[in-house]
Amino acid sequence: METLFSAQESERARNNAPLAVRMRPATLDEYVGQKKAVGPGSWLRSAIEHDVLSSVILYGPAGTGKTTLAHIIAQHTRSEFVEVSAVTGTVKDLRREIDEAKRRLMAYDRRTILFIDEIHRFSRSQQDALLHAVENRTVIMIGATTENPYFEVNSALLSRARVVELEHLTNDEVAELVRRALTAPQGLAGGYRAADEVVGAICTLAAGDARAALTTLELASEMALIRSDGAGVACDSDGEGAGAITITLEDVRMANPRRGLSYDKSGDMHYDIISAFIKSMRGSDPDATVYWLARMIDAGEDPKFIARRIMIQASEDIGNADPQAFLVAEAAFKAAEVIGYPECRINLAQAAIYNALAPKSNACEAAIDAALADVHSSGQREVPSHLRDRHRPGSDAYGPYRYPHDYPEGWVDQQYLPDGLARGAFWKPAGRGWEQFRFEQSARDRSGRAPEAHDGEGAQA
Repeated sequence: METLFSAQESERARNNAPLAVRMRPATLDEYVGQKKAVGPGSWLRSAIEHDVLSSVILYGPAGTGKTTLAHIIAQHTRSEFVEVSAVTGTVKDLRREIDEAKRRLMAYDRRTILFIDEIHRFSRSQQDALLHAVENRTVIMIGATTENPYFEVNSALLSRARVVELEHLTNDEVAELVRRALTAPQGLAGGYRAADEVVGAICTLAAGDARAALTTLELASEMALIRSDGAGVACDSDGEGAGAITITLEDVRMANPRRGLSYDKSGDMHYDIISAFIKSMRGSDPDATVYWLARMIDAGEDPKFIARRIMIQASEDIGNADPQAFLVAEAAFKAAEVIGYPECRINLAQAAIYNALAPKSNACEAAIDAALADVHSSGQREVPSHLRDRHRPGSDAYGPYRYPHDYPEGWVDQQYLPDGLARGAFWKPAGRGWEQFRFEQSARDRSGRAPEAHDGEGAQA
């Protein structure tokens, strides 16, 4: 039971909490964004409103409202709400909470909601300790994670919970939170004002992270207060500060001197951005290519990792439509090795933009994959006798091998594939670039006059 003394302590703690904590909404109506996950008609909203929640894992980037949703559930539910830290919690802590939940259920018919923030930090044994309690609903688990739960959470535990994905907030949604914080009594209470361009700058710096936006706003307000020499603020009747301190763009820049875009070298964002980079090169868009490259460079991505992806793409998506692309990519990789940042950013940009502009063909990849599929499925096809090694007894009986260099065009029509396979079985040009030119040239050679038989074998294998 809360006493007057404990209530005063709670009030003091709230007043000294960060702005992002003080502005945390208490109801779904105050909750901003995530219409798909918790909007009207969604499963999660209905479950919260009717207090029939089953175990759920909230998955999304930082600052998207996972912890806030958990606290809203705590406000709405008639169940006991218990929070366990995935950083400091142990298996012993979990078992104690599960035993308490079981006693509560048996003695008072009251459910327990167990909130675990950063659940991906739990070890396998800690996650396993939850299985039975989640399965028989001794506890209703709410897990929150910034990492993909399909990789970081045990499949057995995952099968007992529903995954709800949260997304970065839009700039408009972040702006709504910033403006609310400027005027709300628990926020800055009208003591500060910010022009639309200042709010817009905060939103841009936040990059969809509500907590980051409110932190920037709080720090910028402190910069503005220092700049104004701590002048007092008088509020008028509508709550706007008649003498409100103006937060400027310079205050925002001082509070957050650098845009910290989300990029975790081992997380989903890493794979999403490298995927966008590769697909932009494949899609022949140099602007998108250099943008995603800049995102990786800005985040400190290993330049050799970037260069390796450019090399792979040069063969996978360009191939012999422009064989020079692979050489450019190889040179960029060498530059990344011997030069490093910051200068090698230029080498990487040159190679990436070259790949984006080059004619595209996936004929090499398709050809080797088709040939491997035939090797795996067709058994061992025999080497045509005229192609076999001649340094063995009985080789005189092999058919004649015609040496291409003995012919005027350096080419002669003869069988090179095993029996059962015909020219074009695997390699098919994409119709662009150098490989198409060579394909057409070789087709003209084959359609011309058949070369006369040659007496000698030329060079032997």
